[in-house]
Amino acid sequence: MTFSEHPLENILAIVGPTASGKSTLSFDLVNAALLKGHTIELISMDSALVYRGMDIGTAKPSTTEQAQVRHHGIDIRDPWQSYSAAQFAKDVIIWVKEIRQRGHYPVIVGGTMLYWRSLMQGLTDLPASTPEVREKIALEARLVGWDAMHQRLQSIDPDTALRLPPGDTQRISRALEVFAMTGQTMSSFLAKNPYSTSRDDASFRHRLISLEPQDRGWLHQRIEERFNAMLKNHFLVEVEHLLAQENIHPDLPSMRAVGYRQAISYLAGEITEAEFIQSGLAASRQLGKRQLTWLRAMPSRQTFDPSTRQFAQNAIDLCLQHIDATAK
Repeated sequence: MTFSEHPLENILAIVGPTASGKSTLSFDLVNAALLKGHTIELISMDSALVYRGMDIGTAKPSTTEQAQVRHHGIDIRDPWQSYSAAQFAKDVIIWVKEIRQRGHYPVIVGGTMLYWRSLMQGLTDLPASTPEVREKIALEARLVGWDAMHQRLQSIDPDTALRLPPGDTQRISRALEVFAMTGQTMSSFLAKNPYSTSRDDASFRHRLISLEPQDRGWLHQRIEERFNAMLKNHFLVEVEHLLAQENIHPDLPSMRAVGYRQAISYLAGEITEAEFIQSGLAASRQLGKRQLTWLRAMPSRQTFDPSTRQFAQNAIDLCLQHIDATAK
């Protein structure tokens, strides 16, 4: 293999909204690459898969699947520990170097597009929060509710509030933390470092395979099927076990992940079972919509419609062409 000095040169990534089939495609690619003598190692780009014990609600690859192909970025934090996009970017550089030193091929797979931005462009130099500020905002949210916190953000930073739904509690909290720490809005910080389409388009000659269903109804059906499968696989029992741990509480970023936040409200008796299912599905659909919005701002991506019959083979063929070209 020949690589440039930069570890991200010619990196291959499979991205897309939740439930679009990224994991299945990545495993099919691993098997197809083996037939050509290439060994792939997968790097998870999912902000929830980093947490130990959060398996069912994150659709984490099973132990059997993880035994079939080496994974990175899974089960590297306890749910009460923090993990950030900036840390992901640092970790990926290390993982990619190690994978290539073994003579293998790194493939990034996931839908946390803020992580991709951090990896390819870096992040705006936002101020770090403190536990005291974070806890103060969490306490206020427990008293007045996140809808009221979203309204508060709207009065402070309407641009940021406009792009965040009231259910996106983690980012609402972060935006309020930034204002509490600095007196400046999140949107003013982001304006100093907007997304660079030129960097996305040419910087490291990467290959970005994006699964984007043209039929939104197809994606919603997939989301519902996955959610129902989670429930049958005892997702609520998983959440109960998590909450029973001394260091875990509902205001942790891990516990505000889609599905977990709604399950906690149901288990606390705040909503009915029907409301839990409805809100969980709605949050998942909103997540998919946000992910698609991120992706459409990336001109370097090559799109495939996962609802079509031939998409998998066409996507795999393009990935293998990229790997073959990189190996020359």
